[in-house]
Amino acid sequence: MTPLITGANRGIGLGLLQLYAGRGLAPIGTARTDAPPRVEGARWMPLDVTDARAQRDLADRLGDVALDLLVCNAGAYLDRGQTIEDGYPPEMWAQMFATNVTGAFLSVQALLPLLERSDRPRIAIISSQMASDERAPGGSYIYRASKAAALNLGRNLATDLKPRGIAVGIYHPGWVRTDMGGEGGDISADQAAEGLAARFEALSLETTGCFETWDGRPHPY
Repeated sequence: MTPLITGANRGIGLGLLQLYAGRGLAPIGTARTDAPPRVEGARWMPLDVTDARAQRDLADRLGDVALDLLVCNAGAYLDRGQTIEDGYPPEMWAQMFATNVTGAFLSVQALLPLLERSDRPRIAIISSQMASDERAPGGSYIYRASKAAALNLGRNLATDLKPRGIAVGIYHPGWVRTDMGGEGGDISADQAAEGLAARFEALSLETTGCFETWDGRPHPY
């Protein structure tokens, strides 16, 4: 199996890259940084997920690779602590949607030919429990809206790609102790990676369109 993880230079993405490398799967990780951490057995490719040309260039550089798993993990959470009175500037909305939503779509669009070469192609979109319209405690409006849009994107991709043999799952990775999740998270990045990898392995055309937690529970939409 050949997996590719976007935004793999830290947090959950790095945990997944290390896990797959440890299993000898020669995973591909993408990052905007010029100096990603060294992961034995992994291959790094530069990518800004918001740049359509960079996405196409990535697909070209990968050549005739048959991509078995695309994990759309790259994300931004910039609106923590913003206030409704004078926060949430338009530029922040644009930047976060470009990364969390458009970036995921551009990755799928560019890498679709590589996925179609696989005997069992799967796409995993990392969303969040904060995407659920059944759980709306307020605040973090941009992040919540962007992750809800990523959930909606995944559900619609699942419908359109099922006839092409590609399964799509959407996942809440847990409250993870990362730079994004903070030190108060419930689980480590390694725990999240282990759980998510199991979810990705279980994903099939029968379960395409699922919204699940890292530990296998169906999540309310």
